[in-house]
Amino acid sequence: FSTFSAESLKQNQVALSIELERSIGPDFYRTTLKGAYGLHDKFEVIFSLPYVFADKGLGDGVEDVSFGIIHRVVDESAYLPAIAYLLTVSTPSANEAISTDGRVGGGLLLTKKVGPFKGHLNLLYIVPQRHDLNDEYDINIGSELALTHNTTVLAELIGRKDFFKNKLDFLEWRLGYRITSNDNIFTTIGAGFNIENRTPDLRLLFSVGVVLPFQKARIQKVYEE
Repeated sequence: FSTFSAESLKQNQVALSIELERSIGPDFYRTTLKGAYGLHDKFEVIFSLPYVFADKGLGDGVEDVSFGIIHRVVDESAYLPAIAYLLTVSTPSANEAISTDGRVGGGLLLTKKVGPFKGHLNLLYIVPQRHDLNDEYDINIGSELALTHNTTVLAELIGRKDFFKNKLDFLEWRLGYRITSNDNIFTTIGAGFNIENRTPDLRLLFSVGVVLPFQKARIQKVYEE
């Protein structure tokens, strides 16, 4: 799932995840290793290392590796969402067929919680270094519904004007289910559907993430005499 949250890791916390993606139309597999480190309670550094394999015509290989920062400048309040900005840079891949020759970008992240619902909005802008590619614009809308203490339903709408066309040419709806173990291990399964076409393409998603060090959530107990 691609939508960023304006929330961030606590200082000195580390988050790692491994993701597997299976796409049907176009037909390929992708694994992605992601990580983040909390420099401050409002500031974290992130990286993403994607690898594409079984991609017909393009061959296997590492895609552009990206590094970035997320800085929350406004905390969530009763009426205002949490607001953060994202800055990112990517290094070129050795496989020119799946590389943008590196890219730079940034965006605005908003997060607001209302009852059991938590919503996220991302506005992103990315500039590739390859001269034959166009700038990319992304609008990501994500939501989380907490069913229980350790289970969450996820929904996303991903809109993108990508590197190849000067119009919105990607629109995908994603649904997922996340299970939290020990308050620090997150397992997510989901699927994405291309809703731009009448015969939607399909994307299957699976990820496992862990946050270190382990911190058991404290449960406040109230006693009445």
